[in-house]
Amino acid sequence: MEENLKRLNKFIGETGYCSRREADKLIEEGRVTINGIVPEMGTKVTPDDEVRIDGKLIREKTEKPVYLAFNKPAGIECTTNLEVRNNIVDYINYPKRIFPIGRLDKASEGLIFMTNDGDIVNKILRARNNHEKEYTVTVNKPITDRFIERMGNGVPILDTITKKCKVEQISKYIFKIILTQGLNRQIRRMAEYLGYEVTALKRIRIINISLDIPVGRYRDLTDAEIKELNELIEPSSKTEEASLPKTEPIVKRRTEFIKRDDPRFKKRGDY
Repeated sequence: MEENLKRLNKFIGETGYCSRREADKLIEEGRVTINGIVPEMGTKVTPDDEVRIDGKLIREKTEKPVYLAFNKPAGIECTTNLEVRNNIVDYINYPKRIFPIGRLDKASEGLIFMTNDGDIVNKILRARNNHEKEYTVTVNKPITDRFIERMGNGVPILDTITKKCKVEQISKYIFKIILTQGLNRQIRRMAEYLGYEVTALKRIRIINISLDIPVGRYRDLTDAEIKELNELIEPSSKTEEASLPKTEPIVKRRTEFIKRDDPRFKKRGDY
């Protein structure tokens, strides 16, 4: 019987209703019931339990999940909140309920995954998975060798030192960077610390999927891409604890760019 039990947030995520993180919020808000009873966080369910969200019955998914690669335009918000203007869900207008995996800030463009598979969302978003994300970045003044070196070796932002990463100059004002962490507006903050302003930012790859579609368009991931993607994320721990962010070293010194009490500097997010 124990093997048929499943954590409530995982069950909701696997139905395609939302991600596990969003499911946790719904549970905390008391909007989820199991057999008519509002459950506690961490409650497990069986296939025979009746799970409802806002009174609507939620069932396990039986059809093939949706996996999309979308080239997000600048100006589109990566949120499922339909009250937010220019939200990504309304923009795509897909016939099934889908949600983004991670974020790409409003001013940035490029590759983002959309899905109704909450389980894959959880695996990809785990902070300790070190999955590569590749970007091309345009800045407001000529790039120097010193800039490339410092970007690659780590920059003090958000009370931490960014992880070492691969950085390559493409032209006088454009460079390419591959990150394996997801601090809030990380690339923009790194460049700002070094005296540069990012004028354009495009994500061109996530793990094994490269951007190959026009701005504003989407396509289904191929079976081969999904198979390879699952193989690459499979080593990820499947425990709930693995989704917790790993503690980063604290930078002892302050700089004029790091303001502990500034509300703009939040820990979680994307670039």
